[in-house]
Amino acid sequence: MRHNKSFNHLGRQAGHRKAMLSNLACSLILHKRIKTTVPKAKALKQFVEPIITKSKNDTTHSRRTTFSYLKQKEAVTELFRVVAPAIGDRPGGYTRILKTGFRLGDGAEMCFIELVDFNTVYTPEKKAAEKPKTRSGRKGQKSGEDEKPEAPKAETAQAVEELTATTEELLIEAAPETAEEAPAAAENAEEAAEDKAAE
Repeated sequence: MRHNKSFNHLGRQAGHRKAMLSNLACSLILHKRIKTTVPKAKALKQFVEPIITKSKNDTTHSRRTTFSYLKQKEAVTELFRVVAPAIGDRPGGYTRILKTGFRLGDGAEMCFIELVDFNTVYTPEKKAAEKPKTRSGRKGQKSGEDEKPEAPKAETAQAVEELTATTEELLIEAAPETAEEAPAAAENAEEAAEDKAAE
């Protein structure tokens, strides 16, 4: 009799149901996302979430307990090495069910069940810890932003002098085309030479 047994039996005897849920749980842990029917996914969610919670505490006892449910060494290793560190600060709700429609053969409602922390579409990867931003004296500028260092005044003055010297040399190199421009060009050349000597 079924007295007060409210869980879904999934049309199977107890041994068959436990073996099926164990295989689904191992597939979910190894592949991070599997496709199945909605009733099986809901039963799997109830089956696998306590196991994932137990994996947060990496002890010999918790490894043996999870192995008694999963019956696969590879799945237990993956659970403790990869899954547990990723869900370390999550207090529960490790899986997500995404319904995909109905199966053509028998009309069964299908879905994906996946581990929440391994889907980068819904759960973006966490950025590295950022420094807290504080306000500085100037309006709109934060102290955490990179500021360009100012060049020393002596270097900028020297760069301006070099630039003016090169422009004067270019003007001197331009040859005068007419006889009237020749004396003016000669005077400009003499002034440039005097300026260089003064420097």
